[in-house]
Amino acid sequence: MELIDSNEIVEELIRNKEMLLIYFGSNNCNVCISLKPKVEKLLLNYEKIQAIHVDVEKSVYIAAQHTIFTIPAVLVFVDGKEAIREVRFISIENLSYKISRYYKELR
Repeated sequence: MELIDSNEIVEELIRNKEMLLIYFGSNNCNVCISLKPKVEKLLLNYEKIQAIHVDVEKSVYIAAQHTIFTIPAVLVFVDGKEAIREVRFISIENLSYKISRYYKELR
């Protein structure tokens, strides 16, 4: 998962990727640190999804643009629109189910 700190890059990826997952977290958040590898492992099942990581402490503006008030948070965009939002208590199984519903429709 690539660390992105530019709002312009994030917005460009949202517009241009068929499916994009944004993981919002922080190095000072133990839950974020333990959840990130689980999300990365989950994404191995979905090779068409591009995933990026935003450190909310270094990229406050990006978090604010997406109304992220608590972490960890996972946003999934499909064709430029937010389709999934999971925050704080994130179930990998539930996230996988939600992603799979949209993933089946990809070209």
